[in-house]
Amino acid sequence: MAMGNVTAVFQFLLIGISNYPQWKDMFFTLVLIIYLSTLLGNGFMIFLIHFDPNLHTPMYFFLSNLSFLDLCYGTASMPQALVHCFSTHPYLSYPRCLTQMSVSLTLATAECLLLAAMAYDCVVAINNPLRYSVVMNGPVCVCLAATSWRTSLVLTAMLILSLRPHFYGANVINHFVCEILSLIKLACSDISFNELMILITSVFTLLLPFGFVLLSYIRIAMAVIRIRSAQGRLKAFTTCGSHLTMVTIFYGTAISMYMKPQSNSSPDQDKFISVFYGALTPMLNPLIYNLRNKDVKGAIRKVMLKRT
Repeated sequence: MAMGNVTAVFQFLLIGISNYPQWKDMFFTLVLIIYLSTLLGNGFMIFLIHFDPNLHTPMYFFLSNLSFLDLCYGTASMPQALVHCFSTHPYLSYPRCLTQMSVSLTLATAECLLLAAMAYDCVVAINNPLRYSVVMNGPVCVCLAATSWRTSLVLTAMLILSLRPHFYGANVINHFVCEILSLIKLACSDISFNELMILITSVFTLLLPFGFVLLSYIRIAMAVIRIRSAQGRLKAFTTCGSHLTMVTIFYGTAISMYMKPQSNSSPDQDKFISVFYGALTPMLNPLIYNLRNKDVKGAIRKVMLKRT
């Protein structure tokens, strides 16, 4: 049965971890810990930033958006991976597969663009502190965040609508979730246009934002070098270094997936690489960006004092 150019495949079988049965228990436990940590860490940060007026600043506005994205991004894929861990036949219908893939792509794209907006905020704060409150006012922050969301929706819609593969019964996806590269590999029709669209979209959502973030951190490093206090320089470099490490893991693993020749890709390797940007970074972001911060520690103390 066909609708337009798409042959109707009613279900996809997700291989997940089933080709490594000896790892099932360990994988389930690890993903469960990561998911619960993602929910607790990001949910707590959203509450804390909303609760404490001292955190109502541009930086924490962007961090609350990042926490919301990470919470949703983890929820879009990890519960499904957990349920399918011990499922005998982990099937997904085509509509559910397409929905899950669209939601994950939208959230991941929005995070890529939001990280670039956060880098711009840091550059303004460090290089132009006297005009920071004027440049990064409320409407500007809302506009940058909204632009990240709107652009991600448009790019994802373009990518999904460009999918016109034919499926002839080859419905086994070697991944934990429905992922666009794994899906189009099942197609029996020519997918060169789809691969071109993925490459073009990746340039705008991965390569350009990552390049902007790297340039921003270079400017930040140059400003930090001018700090006279050795302790201040060390603290700034430690903070920037941890932030840059997380950004590099997120962008780097995604770029290695989406911007390499698909003929050289290994399905097993790709699905484990996806764990880094799809699971680990959403869990670690609250720890790296927020919980080490002096203002956040002060807000946590206020919450604890109110409870006693």
